[in-house]
Amino acid sequence: MSGRDVLRGTVRGQGRRVGVAAVLGCVHQLGEAMTPVLIGVVIDQAVAGRDGGRLVLWLVVLAVVYVCLSWSFRLGALAGERSAEEAGHVLRLAVVRRVLDARGGAESDRLSGELANVATEDAKRVGAVTMALMNGIWALAGITVSAVALLLTSVPLGLVVLLGTPVLLWLGHLLSKPLERRSEAEQDQAAGAAGVAADLVAGLRVLRGLGAQGAAVERYRRTSRVSLVATLRAARAESWQSGLVLALTGCFLALIAWVGGRLALDGSLSLGQLVSAVGLALFLVGPLETFAWVNAELAQGRASAARIAKVLGAGPAVAGGEEPVPADARGELRLSGVRLRGLDGVDLRVPAGRLTGIAVSDPALADALLDCLGREADPEAGAVELDGVSLTRVDPAALRAAVLVARHDAALFEGSLAANVVAAGEDPDGAAAGPAMAAADADEVARALPYGAGTDVGEGGRSLSGGQRQRVLLARALHAAPPVLVVHDPTTAVDAATEARIARGLGDFRRGRTTVVVTNSPALLAVTDHVVFLDGGRVGAEGTHEELARTHETYRGTVWA
Repeated sequence: MSGRDVLRGTVRGQGRRVGVAAVLGCVHQLGEAMTPVLIGVVIDQAVAGRDGGRLVLWLVVLAVVYVCLSWSFRLGALAGERSAEEAGHVLRLAVVRRVLDARGGAESDRLSGELANVATEDAKRVGAVTMALMNGIWALAGITVSAVALLLTSVPLGLVVLLGTPVLLWLGHLLSKPLERRSEAEQDQAAGAAGVAADLVAGLRVLRGLGAQGAAVERYRRTSRVSLVATLRAARAESWQSGLVLALTGCFLALIAWVGGRLALDGSLSLGQLVSAVGLALFLVGPLETFAWVNAELAQGRASAARIAKVLGAGPAVAGGEEPVPADARGELRLSGVRLRGLDGVDLRVPAGRLTGIAVSDPALADALLDCLGREADPEAGAVELDGVSLTRVDPAALRAAVLVARHDAALFEGSLAANVVAAGEDPDGAAAGPAMAAADADEVARALPYGAGTDVGEGGRSLSGGQRQRVLLARALHAAPPVLVVHDPTTAVDAATEARIARGLGDFRRGRTTVVVTNSPALLAVTDHVVFLDGGRVGAEGTHEELARTHETYRGTVWA
C-alpha cells in the first residue's frame, strides 16, 4: 500500500459529497466571476445611457446572482466540511482496526503515542485533502469562467489568463515539493515525541520510585527539541511556498491590469469593459490564492497519507489461520520443539483442567513463552497446539477468546473499577464480577475507594497503586472465564499476605479449568498442581513445587532468590 492508494481511496469514499460540493462551488464561482461582468454591463447600458429602467433590471439580476452564489457557497462548504470530517473518521477507524487486528504487526517498531498521532493528526490531514480538492475545482472553475469572460471582452486579456494560469499552477506545484518532504519529517518527529511522552506518563510512578524523573525529562526535552526543529523547518517551507506563490500571483495580476489599461487607452475597451476587466482581475486573486493553499494542503496530505499507508500496509506478525476453536475444547496445550528468542527446543505439556505453574530462570523466556501461547509471535521452529490443533491453523481472534494471556503490565481504561472488570454490555455496577473480584482480592480494593467499585480509576488506572492495579487486572482476567487462562506474574506488587490470599483464590476460582501461571512466586507455585521449570531455554525440571524446591538446587535458587 502506498500513500497514493490511501489518497485515492479517501477521495473515492467521499465521491458523492465531493461531486455535490464541487458542483455547488462551481455555481458560486460562476456567480462571483459574473458579478464584475454584470457591473460593467450596468455601467455601459444603464449608467452611461442614464436609463433608470435598465438600471433597476440589472440591479435585480445582480441581487439574484448574489443570492445564488451565497447559498451555493454555504451548501457547498457544508458538504465539503462533512466530507473532510467523514474521511478523517473513516481513516481513524481503519488505523485503529489495523492496530487492533488479532494478527498484530502494525505496532512493530512504533510507540503507542506515534500510532495515536497517525490515527489523529495524519488522518485529519488526509481527510482535509477532500476539502482541498473541492476548493481546487472551485478555483479552476472561477479561473475558467474569468478567462472566457475576458476572451469575450478582449482576446489579449483572455489569452494572458489562459496561458499564464497553467504556468503559475506548475510553479506552485514545484514550490510545494520541499514542503511535502519537510511536512513528512515534521509528522515523524512529532509522532516520536508524542510516543515518548505517552511512555513517560504511563511509567511516571515507576520513574518516581527510581528517582529518574530528571533523566526522563531530559530524554523528552531532546526528543521535543528535534520535533521543534522539524516543525520550524516545515513552517519555514510553508511560509516560503506561500510567499513565493503570492508574489507570483501579484505579478500575474499586475500583468493583467497593465494589459487592460493599455487596451483602454487605445480605445479597444469601453469604460464598462475596463471596469469588468479590472473586477475580474481582482476576483482572480481569490482562486489563485486558493491554489496556493491547495498545494500546501495536498503536500501535507501526501506526507500524512504515506505514514498512514505504512501502518495499514504493515505485514502481520503472525499468519492468519481460518479454523475456529473447537466448541468442546478441553484446553490441553502442548509445545513441541519450540524455538523463539531464547526458547531452545522447548517440549512441554499443559494438561487440561489443571493449574500448571511455569517458573523461568530468565525473564526473557517468559516473554517469549507468552508470545507463543497468545500467538503474538509464531515459533521460529516447532509447534504450539491446543487440543492437538496447531495454533497456526486457528483464527487468531478466535484463539485469543479461547486462550487468554493476561500479562501483569496490561492496561486499565478510564472509567470505574467495575467497568474495567466486566465485559461491555454487562451490569455496569459489576455485581456479576463479585466472585472474580473476591478471588483476586480486588473487592478489598473496591472497599478502600470512596465510591466502591463505581469509583473512577483515571486514565490507565493511575489513581490506583501498582498492587491495586494488578488485582483489578487479575479480576478482569478471571471474570472473562476463558477455557484456557495464562497469567503472568499477577502478584509482583502486593505484600506477602495479599499474595497468599490471591494464590488461594486463584486456585479455587479456576478449579477444573486449564490455567497456567508464569511466575517465580513461591506462594503461587505452591497452589499449582504441577510446575515446569525452564532453565537455559529448555525444560530443566518438572514436578510439584515442594518436590522441586527440595530436590532441584537451581529451581530453589530461582524461586527463593
